[in-house]
Amino acid sequence: MPKLKTKSGAKKRFKLTGTGKVVYAHRGKRHGMIKRTNKQIRNLRGTNVLFKSDGDNVKKYFLPNA
Repeated sequence: MPKLKTKSGAKKRFKLTGTGKVVYAHRGKRHGMIKRTNKQIRNLRGTNVLFKSDGDNVKKYFLPNA
């Protein structure tokens, strides 16, 4: 059996907490900031935790070694 590889896109988008939850950054903050209002940019700061079922799928299919 070959080794399972982590998807490189998921590597950049998700991190795991110590308890195994999947954390992600808000979408819409990578580029094009000039179009967005200061309020939008401010509200997109920080990270969120994925719902459990979504997080389980991310761990299973995209981050198998995490």
